Amino acid sequence: MSQDEEVEQPKQSVMNKVIATMSAVFAPFVYILAAAGLLQGLLILIRMVWPAFEGTIEDQVFSFISWSPFAFLPIFIAITASRHFKTNMFVSVWAAAAMVNPDWGAIAEAISEGETSRLFGIALSDTVYTSTVLPPLFVVWILSYLERFLKRYIKGAGEQIFIPLISVAIIIPFTLLAIGPLSSGMAIGIANGYNWLVAVVPWLAGAIIGGFWQVAVIFGVHWGITPVVLASFEENGFDTFQAIQTAAVIAQVGAAFGVYLKTRNRRLKSVAGPAAVTGIFGITEPTIYGVTLPLKRPFILACSAGAVGGIIIALFGSAYYAYAGLPGMLTIVNAYSPDNPASIVGELIGAGVAFFGAAVLVYFLGFKDPVDEADSDDSAPELAPEELEQLEAAAVAAFTAATENAESQVVVLAPLAGQVLDMASVPDEVFASEAMGKGVAINPSEGRICAPFDGKVLTAMNTKHAIGLLSDDGVELLIHLGIYTVNLGGAPFTLHVAAKDRVKAGDLLMEFDMAAIEASGNSVITPLVVTNSNKFSDVLAVPILEATPGEELIVALQAPANVQSEA
Repeated sequence: MSQDEEVEQPKQSVMNKVIATMSAVFAPFVYILAAAGLLQGLLILIRMVWPAFEGTIEDQVFSFISWSPFAFLPIFIAITASRHFKTNMFVSVWAAAAMVNPDWGAIAEAISEGETSRLFGIALSDTVYTSTVLPPLFVVWILSYLERFLKRYIKGAGEQIFIPLISVAIIIPFTLLAIGPLSSGMAIGIANGYNWLVAVVPWLAGAIIGGFWQVAVIFGVHWGITPVVLASFEENGFDTFQAIQTAAVIAQVGAAFGVYLKTRNRRLKSVAGPAAVTGIFGITEPTIYGVTLPLKRPFILACSAGAVGGIIIALFGSAYYAYAGLPGMLTIVNAYSPDNPASIVGELIGAGVAFFGAAVLVYFLGFKDPVDEADSDDSAPELAPEELEQLEAAAVAAFTAATENAESQVVVLAPLAGQVLDMASVPDEVFASEAMGKGVAINPSEGRICAPFDGKVLTAMNTKHAIGLLSDDGVELLIHLGIYTVNLGGAPFTLHVAAKDRVKAGDLLMEFDMAAIEASGNSVITPLVVTNSNKFSDVLAVPILEATPGEELIVALQAPANVQSEA
């Protein structure tokens, strides 16, 4: 079976659960943090060019706008974490809002100045929760268990009021006394440990981060560093990790640019160019999965150039003084600080070495250039209109005859719009051979997938590329968006459902970015597989060329009992 096959996954390890949680929590709003980081970088640039701008009311307004997502980060986390842990979002937001309430900030400030405050006789710490990651994450996690516990004993009209009341009345004091200080201290401790390594052995930290960061992206473990980076900003006002990370990102952009200049393959050139452009904005998934990793050598050369660039950045003592959600070329200005002039110098030199080093290495050391596809002139001749009509009529007649003889039939509606293809056309042997079941494929024309029947969600993959459904009539359907899209780590997909959710025909299940998938070099052809085909006498595709969401697409047939026994 292919690497993309859908099988029951074993229980995740603790590490995999942590990584999956970080991904689920941060992925939905990382672009907000990235946008805020870019605004901070722009303000830095304006102050450099126009010193009189600093301190003006315009500077102050846009400054607090840029910092707002970070100041109220616990609320963002509460929203996404509540979805991940399947607990009440509004209760989670209430708890997070209490954590960043200015009144608590005033109490914490008084404690830091020597005042003693006791809650239930226990001394409070001076921990503040603006810009924190782990405290709200732990709070929502515990809330999910507390809510399920309370639902066992509180029923009826009071459930909507008393469960939120009791939950928050318990969790916030517990947070102030234990969860907050412990979790915040944990993140700060890890951040300080990393900063110690940078201070003592900077070249080693630079080589590891610059050389292996994109490897971490491939395995999806990169989300785990986010709390450490944010804790570093909160504790020190700067972060060196993102400064070095930039070299790793830019090196992949340089490698894609080198491929673009070197390759004679038209398809690869058309992918490498746009992929390099997206990499400028810090989005390297299209670059990695569509260009450098499939070619192998460019990826390795980019990692090597990133390591050298990372060493240079670390030796200069460069750091980011404004958060960059997606470090890349546009965020280099975040390394500027009047108190550390060498920071921006080292960042520019390291980034330049990473980019041009990767591009030059790829261009001169080369790679195995794929053989270009045959010209369209070699393709099979198109059928005449009358021949096409005859084939369509024959297909309709065969379908009608098969369905008329069936004892019963279950209809699956089209979940998305696009060209209808038979399974043999799918560029994956597992699907094409119908090893997973019979069905049909669609080459989509828009990025929306809707429920094809009334039923429930069996599985929603962590990588968001596939959904398993069960209809009320007993049809198990796998919707697999694209081919080998599991490698994209969920980036182009937005899921609107979760496992065990009830759905009705037409409900929105998923949205996806077709351009991003195609830029990564992957096919958007979407197999629709009836995975329990063996429970039916036959599974047929309705003879249509173009699918419209909501129209009949697949029919699962059940033959009369006497026919089944004869078979």
